[in-house]
Amino acid sequence: MLDMILTGLLVFLIAVVVIFIIAVVITVIYEKNRKASGKKRKEGSIWEDRKRNCFGLPWSFTKYSLDDQRFYLERGLLSTRYDEVRLYRMTDVVLIRSLMQKMFGIGTLKIDSSDKSLGDFRIINIKDSERVKELFSQKIEEQRRANRVYSRESIGSPDDLDHDGMDFDMDGDGHPDD
Repeated sequence: MLDMILTGLLVFLIAVVVIFIIAVVITVIYEKNRKASGKKRKEGSIWEDRKRNCFGLPWSFTKYSLDDQRFYLERGLLSTRYDEVRLYRMTDVVLIRSLMQKMFGIGTLKIDSSDKSLGDFRIINIKDSERVKELFSQKIEEQRRANRVYSRESIGSPDDLDHDGMDFDMDGDGHPDD
């Protein structure tokens, strides 16, 4: 009796492993073909990816894309939610990578944003996370300059003598005086 149970369990485990391996192979082939064709899911996007599972495989219904002015987030299968955030509304980008994420070449970006509907959010388990973080930082800075959005990071600095958020410049040379 115990032998039959162990044999059944072993057969079940082997079947699960074989199905997992087949799914991985199909996913890799699909991703390589899509990448080789140059086909983008969203027209005009400069980056796109899917949320990946802990093994780095794109088996989810969450899609991310980025163009020159906006970040797009699409979630769901039966009921789908589409969000977008203008890049100039993003204030901080942090890369988080656990040991497991490092092993599978993925990472998570934590984005601080002043967007009303999405607020602060995470772009979870994406490939090339270091390159994507730099791409986001660059595009956010470009959009903040283009839209003349400035942060109040200098508030409370030692050179802000009158506490108005501006450093004190007595001689008019454009640099705070010491």
